[in-house]
Amino acid sequence: MAKMLVRSLFCPFFVVNTLTLSAWSYGLNQSRNQPSSLATTSNTVAYHGGPLLTRPSGINIYLIWYGAFSLKDRTTITDFFASFSPKGLVPHQEPSVSTWWRTVTSYKDRAHTPVSRIVRLVKQVGDPYSLGKNLKRAQIGNLVNNNIVISNKLPVDSNAIYLVLTAKDVGVEKFCMDSCGFHDSVLVTPKGSVIVYAHVGDAVQCPGFCAWPYALPAYGPPGQALVAPNGVGADGMVINIATILAGAATNPFRTGYFQGDILAPLEAVSACPGIFGAGAYPGYPGNLMVDKFSKASYNVYGANGEKFLLPAVWDLVGLTCKVV
Repeated sequence: MAKMLVRSLFCPFFVVNTLTLSAWSYGLNQSRNQPSSLATTSNTVAYHGGPLLTRPSGINIYLIWYGAFSLKDRTTITDFFASFSPKGLVPHQEPSVSTWWRTVTSYKDRAHTPVSRIVRLVKQVGDPYSLGKNLKRAQIGNLVNNNIVISNKLPVDSNAIYLVLTAKDVGVEKFCMDSCGFHDSVLVTPKGSVIVYAHVGDAVQCPGFCAWPYALPAYGPPGQALVAPNGVGADGMVINIATILAGAATNPFRTGYFQGDILAPLEAVSACPGIFGAGAYPGYPGNLMVDKFSKASYNVYGANGEKFLLPAVWDLVGLTCKVV
């Protein structure tokens, strides 16, 4: 099979404030030379015996908006999270975000308990640049720490993902250089609980890198950028958030599901880079649905009439990259 591009990255962290940070993180990395729509190099994403996010009550999402976001972008992202529940969908609108997540729930732990079927946004907090506009990766952990331990705005939740979204005027170490986001785990002290957190930046900073196929890379196969249903920045962020959520749920503590080298693991979605529909190949995302009025391309329906483009997930049953 053709070689795939590694999107995961090992990045050492250090101890900050009351957080003991794991020396492990996972990034959404891709080549700056071309988008990838390639097959995997091995036959599966393997399980390494560790815990997953499997609580039947669901995965709680705690969202930290760092910096200033437009109302439109905030609405797009919150509608994406609302789309994990079929309640907000028009009847018979399939495929949907919730059906996309079903492939992720096929990942099971050692006790054969599947990844949580329910994903819900339970709380949002804003942060007006409290740590400035140029952040090190470790400072993402600081933000989570500040909101849990210092300000008590967020609870400690061991089956949650604390997601930090940074605005377009915020620079984060490695973002747009070799990563579009990452997830990690931390031990919160004195709380004594290990939690999962993640970062995704605004894709408008490097749309050809973090919002493909809605923008073209500076170097790569020729082609035409697709029309984004919700805007290039927001839709790019949704693609990367989806990738991070799937990776964090199935490999939260570096002992879950991944393929390849432990220092550069390919996870549930990053094992299928650049694939959004059937017939994908390098520089072509695959066959997608197109809105007849806006000409926007998408592959799933969401809540409140939204349309989204979600990446393929490695299917453990079919041993292939599956979108829905």
